[in-house]
Amino acid sequence: MASDGVWDRRSLLRGAAVAAGAAAAVPLMGAAVTARAGGGDADSDIPPDTLPGGAYDKYVAQLAAAGKFSGVVLLSHKGRTVLSRSYGMADKEKGIANSEGVAFSLSSAGKPFQAVAILQLAQQGKLKLSDTVGTYLTGFAKEIAEQVTIHHMLANISGLESPDEDVQRIFQSREEVQEFYGQWARHSKLVAPVGTPTGHAGAEVVIPALIVQAVTGKTYWDYVEENIFKRCGMTGSAFSTRPQWLTDAHIAHPYMTLADGSVVDAVRNLDKSSSNQLTLGRNPGRSFIDVPGDGGFATAPDLVRFARALSDGTVLERPYADVLTAAKSPHGPQSFGAYQMPVRIVSGQWVHGRAGANPGVGASWNIYPYTGWVGVILSNTDGETLQALSGREVQAVTGGTPGGGGGGG
Repeated sequence: MASDGVWDRRSLLRGAAVAAGAAAAVPLMGAAVTARAGGGDADSDIPPDTLPGGAYDKYVAQLAAAGKFSGVVLLSHKGRTVLSRSYGMADKEKGIANSEGVAFSLSSAGKPFQAVAILQLAQQGKLKLSDTVGTYLTGFAKEIAEQVTIHHMLANISGLESPDEDVQRIFQSREEVQEFYGQWARHSKLVAPVGTPTGHAGAEVVIPALIVQAVTGKTYWDYVEENIFKRCGMTGSAFSTRPQWLTDAHIAHPYMTLADGSVVDAVRNLDKSSSNQLTLGRNPGRSFIDVPGDGGFATAPDLVRFARALSDGTVLERPYADVLTAAKSPHGPQSFGAYQMPVRIVSGQWVHGRAGANPGVGASWNIYPYTGWVGVILSNTDGETLQALSGREVQAVTGGTPGGGGGGG
């Protein structure tokens, strides 16, 4: 399963989240914004640190020059690309460079897609957030089936504990992934009163995806591709399989650092594992396809399209989009849990978003609803932490410094 983009043992390899239908592609509207002497209406609310040549741009460039960042960063303001930079190689063996058109593994940054899928079904009257696990699924312990609701799982307050994962297992098919994680989730235990924060138990990711499948009759992956990616115009995004990861020139390969300091393409070296104590033994290439409810691959512009679709009613009716991002439980003085994402208050404004990490994988997207900004960071190496990168992004956009709010997860 993808590592959580929150401040827990799995995500600290790459850092934490500081986050805190049209079938045709949604345009990003215009070229990069540049500074103009004397300002003007178009630039009056563009912080200088976000511009090309500004503090954030220089910071990322320095990391890339030092070999600490490979990937794409993008800042968009009200649909216009303000800053877009690409560094490093998507596939060193084939000589393919990273670019806006390259899709990156999202790890836990894809978990909010699952919450959106549930809310789509809720707004259609096909399920209720107060429904229990047993309303749709069999094979769970009685206390889980009767007490744990969809809301509890999306808000990460289910009281569930998930079984350990076999991180060495190499999956060979979609069907094997479905079968394994369906049974894995059914071995979860209720270890605390329902309503207790759980530290993002993996079962809280898989079980809602299983409910989506039970209600729609489609696999979770197919449902999200059709009802979220397609509706948002996310034409470069998909739940790609390992064979596609190996052959598709538009997917970035994960470059994982080993104990001896060497770097390998994880998806081409399934026998190699992360030596970092926080993700010990993991290799993201071993999963044939991402766990239901988790992950996916997306380009940076596609994540901007997703953010816009959340705000304009394309993917969710606006009241249900508000349900998605509304604060559900406090994590710190200015940090809260929403549905499968942290949200926080920075410099008097909300920041919504999610991050995720695995060996050789880093992804973060932040939405700034008060000001119309969206920030995306996608990486395919072990280097600078997402916490540091996203912190610089938030500082550039808001002028504030994230922190003191419990880490957003």
